Amino acid sequence: MPRLVAPDPRFRISFVAAMAEFAAADEFFGDTLARELTLYGDDWRTDRGFARYVAALEDEAREEGARPAGFVPATWYWYVDGETFLGRIQVRHRLTAFLRDFGGHIGYGVRPAARRRGHARAMLRDVLPYARALGLDEVLVTCDVDNTPSRKVIEGCGGVLEDVRGGKLRYWVSAGCIRGGV
Repeated sequence: MPRLVAPDPRFRISFVAAMAEFAAADEFFGDTLARELTLYGDDWRTDRGFARYVAALEDEAREEGARPAGFVPATWYWYVDGETFLGRIQVRHRLTAFLRDFGGHIGYGVRPAARRRGHARAMLRDVLPYARALGLDEVLVTCDVDNTPSRKVIEGCGGVLEDVRGGKLRYWVSAGCIRGGV
């Protein structure tokens, strides 16, 4: 059964295959995947190098951790089924002016080969208690105005549309634990 886990080196082969799928589909999570490929792509080839990448992700979550200039602390979760990497979701611990307008607290992606199976909705639903544990009563989640699948995911998790800014739909989602029919 699919579940959220902390990034873990044991998923290296499946993770690398998923990142290749995203790159082939020209999907780079804004510039996140392009940045990761530049900084860590060579590391992904070996178990030891991939473990360094996972440690860097863990470091980004700490207030004093290393991360790109202007980035806020953020925690990554991977969505896996057995040893298969299905997607990833990030919870940004606070908002900057840019994130308030365009990025939000949460960003997610499901690998192309695993789409249209409800994984994105499950990931968003399942990460909300983690956001709540960070002290976030509600989270801002955005998507492009023409991204109907993502809009449906957010609305399916109780997202309430606030407005549209710069081509982004901006939704607020309660970070209270939601279960059941969502």
